[in-house]
Amino acid sequence: MTETIPADSRVWLRRQRPLAEPRVRLVCFPHAGGTPMSYRGWQDRLPADVEFSAVCYPGRQNRVNERPIDRMEPLADHVCRILVTLADRPLALFGHGMGAVVAYEVAVRLAGQHRISPAALLVSAYAAPHLCADDARRIPIGDRQLAEQAAAANPMLLRFPELMDLAMIALRADHDLLHAYRPASTPPVTAPIVGYRGTDDPRVSHGEMRAWSHVAGSGFELRTFPGDHFYPVDAEEALVADITERLAGVEDTDGALREDSPAASSRHA
Repeated sequence: MTETIPADSRVWLRRQRPLAEPRVRLVCFPHAGGTPMSYRGWQDRLPADVEFSAVCYPGRQNRVNERPIDRMEPLADHVCRILVTLADRPLALFGHGMGAVVAYEVAVRLAGQHRISPAALLVSAYAAPHLCADDARRIPIGDRQLAEQAAAANPMLLRFPELMDLAMIALRADHDLLHAYRPASTPPVTAPIVGYRGTDDPRVSHGEMRAWSHVAGSGFELRTFPGDHFYPVDAEEALVADITERLAGVEDTDGALREDSPAASSRHA
């Protein structure tokens, strides 16, 4: 039985270079207020047998006219529904900032609902999910602080006020999502987890990143790079090289899939 690919998969998932026979698929989740453009340089740095995609949340880029999603459950559910159709090859998930916990929630759903274990979960610059219930993380953030965050991620917004206005709508919704995120449980994922942090990141501590080890069922490692919260901008080459090294051991196999999964059925049909 083959599962039908959702009609809006191309809207949700930007596959920069779809491959007929990739060894592994790397899917990236943007930070709060972010877009797939944050990862625009990654494809050229990855091996030719790695298919690269980036998730596009509603309310930004070509989805600017859509209402942003401000709750984790529908966001993770929808992305999971799309990734199930691409699990004929091993999946590696990378998330920066908010994208880290979205990637985690998608990994939990893939395993719990579809018995599909990602090959790797790569999380950057956000505290482990069980720490997200800390009330200190729910202090409201004012528009000025949000605008500063948006400009730090994309300095071009300072030159185009109309783009800043659009970015602020998505950023507010994303922060509402993070403030409301209270995972009922935080089950471990079977995939190995690698955490990434900028050495001077004021938003997440070394200990908060190490806490991801509590949900790592197959080992955890923390890597650091020079820089602040948006260290991937300046350390892109080194970061992608490190991720490439993690993906080098992922074999072209269905081993992580249950044999009766929709994706596995599609591959062997």
